[in-house]
Amino acid sequence: MKSVKNLILYRDFENGKLFSDFAWLIGHYKSAESDREEMETLFYTCLHRLTELAESHGLCGNLWHGFLTFLLVNHENAYSSACELRGAVEGSVNRIAQHDFTILREYFVFDLSELGAYFGVDCMDAVLDYQGTSGNGAAFNRRIRERIRVLCEHLEQAEDAEAFGVAVTGFYREFGVGKLGLHKAFRVAHGEKGVCIVPISNIAHVRLDDLVGYELAKQKLVENTEAFVSGREANNCLLYGDAGTGKSTSIKAIANEYYDRGLRLIEIYKHQFCDLNDVIAQIKNRNYKFIIYMDDLSFEEFEIEYKYLKAVIEGGLEKKPDNVLIYATSNRRHLIRENFSDKEEVRQDMHTSDTVQEKLSLYARFGVTIYYGAPSKKEFQDIVKALAQKYHIQMDTDALLLEANRWELSHGGLSGRTAQQFINYLLGRQ
Repeated sequence: MKSVKNLILYRDFENGKLFSDFAWLIGHYKSAESDREEMETLFYTCLHRLTELAESHGLCGNLWHGFLTFLLVNHENAYSSACELRGAVEGSVNRIAQHDFTILREYFVFDLSELGAYFGVDCMDAVLDYQGTSGNGAAFNRRIRERIRVLCEHLEQAEDAEAFGVAVTGFYREFGVGKLGLHKAFRVAHGEKGVCIVPISNIAHVRLDDLVGYELAKQKLVENTEAFVSGREANNCLLYGDAGTGKSTSIKAIANEYYDRGLRLIEIYKHQFCDLNDVIAQIKNRNYKFIIYMDDLSFEEFEIEYKYLKAVIEGGLEKKPDNVLIYATSNRRHLIRENFSDKEEVRQDMHTSDTVQEKLSLYARFGVTIYYGAPSKKEFQDIVKALAQKYHIQMDTDALLLEANRWELSHGGLSGRTAQQFINYLLGRQ
C-alpha cells in the first residue's frame, strides 16, 4: 500500500492530521520496529477524534468509510474544482487524479477492524456500524448528510480504482465540491487567513409558493434569476417597499429554488462592504452562480459605506465577474437618506444637483427594482387563511379572521410578517 505522501492533488485535507495518523497506523502496526504502546495510544486518540467528527457532522455507518468520503467531497483542488457542476474534464489532470484515487481506494477498502482486533478494542463494531445521537450533525443539515452517505455507498460498491474515481467525479458534477458545493448560503467572517466565507448550515426552507400574493413581484424576480443561472445577461436587483412584506423571504426562496442549478447565496452586512473585493476574488473563478445578498440596505447621511458598494457594482477598474450578482432589500427606494435641504437653493453645498445625484447613483446601479407594498385588508386575510391551512390550524374562518384583525391592530399593522406572527401565536396556544 502506497503512503499518503505519494498523493499529488489530494493533499492538505481539512482533517489531514487524523487521516495521516490512521494511514501511519495502517502502514506500521505490523512492523516489529514500531512501539506497540505508542501505536495503541495513537489509535485510541484517532478513534476519539473520529467519533467526535461523526457527532458534529452526522456521519453514520462505517465511520472509516464515512470519514474518507467526507474528505473527498470537501477537498478543493485542480481536479475537483474543474469537475464541479461540469463532470469529467479533458487533460492530464485526469491521470493525476486517477493516481490519487488508486491510493485513496486502497485505504478505503482497508478493514479497520484489523486494527481494532490488534489493539483489543472491544467496541469496534460500534465504530464500523455507528448510529448517531438524535438530532446530531449541527455542521451539516440532513440533506448534506444524506448525499455524503449515498456517495459512501457508491464507493463501497466500486470494484476498482476507476469506478471509485467515476463515483467521486459524478458527485462533483451533481453537487459540486467543498463548502460552496454542499451548502446553499454563507456569511462573511474574518479568520486567521483574513476574509473567509462561512457556511450557514440552517437556512429557512421556504419556497416562493409559500409567499401568498405578490405574483408580479415574484415573477420579475424569477425571470431575472432564471436568466442569471442560465448564463444569460441579468441585472442586480433591489427589492424595496414596506416592512414585513416578504422581500427577504423571496430571496431565501430563490436560494432554495435554484440551489440544484448551482446558485449560492452570500449574506454580507453594511460594515463588511470593504471586504467585497476579497469575497469576489474567492468566488469569481468557481463554476457556481453567486448572489451577494444585502438585507435591509439603507444609509444615513453620515455613512459612506455605500461608496464601496458603488465601486463594486459598477465603476471600478475590474469588471464584476459574470457569476456574481447583487440582490438587496430595503424599506427605502433610494437607499440613502435625503433631506429637503438637499433640494434647497440656498445651502452650504454650492453644487446642490451634484449632491442629489451622488445620493441617487447607488439606486441607479440596480437594473431591476421590485416593489413590495403592504397588503390590503382582504389580502391580509387571504394570507392568514393560507397560513392557517398550511399549518393545519382547525378554527372557524370567521373567528380566525376576527382574531387576526384584532392581532394586527396591536402588532404592527397589515403585513405578511404580522400574519405569520399571528399564526405562531395560535400554534403556541395549541
